[in-house]
Amino acid sequence: MRLELRVCQHCLDGDHGNEKRTALLNDMVNCAEQIKKHKEVIDLDEVHIRRVKDDEPGKPAALPVVSATLQNDQVVLNDTQLVAEGQDGNMLLYANPDDVLTVLAGNLDEISKAVTEDVTVDLSPIGAEIVSEADLGANREQEQ
Repeated sequence: MRLELRVCQHCLDGDHGNEKRTALLNDMVNCAEQIKKHKEVIDLDEVHIRRVKDDEPGKPAALPVVSATLQNDQVVLNDTQLVAEGQDGNMLLYANPDDVLTVLAGNLDEISKAVTEDVTVDLSPIGAEIVSEADLGANREQEQ
């Protein structure tokens, strides 16, 4: 299984002036980096983190999938997405930033169940809210 996270480098750096987006992208990258360190725990062969720049919008690093949306009757490539390839070759694409962060946090949750070290990531307030609303497995276990 493989994962590829693609994010806009300019948004990640805060160059586009959207603090919420910058915080979410940093949360995503931090989660993906932690997953990459422990990828074997959840049977991942590869984890790619691709920082997309203006001269190569949406270009994949390893998984040949690019999502697009229509804006003003024009096709625009999404520069933020998560692609997951299963062992059967099927690919799942997450283009909504909330979904991307939730999937990555879910992977970290699974890793945390299998290792003794702390794999948590300090999320931004907006990222923490998104993940808490997703009600991942760790939260459900505590309630039982």
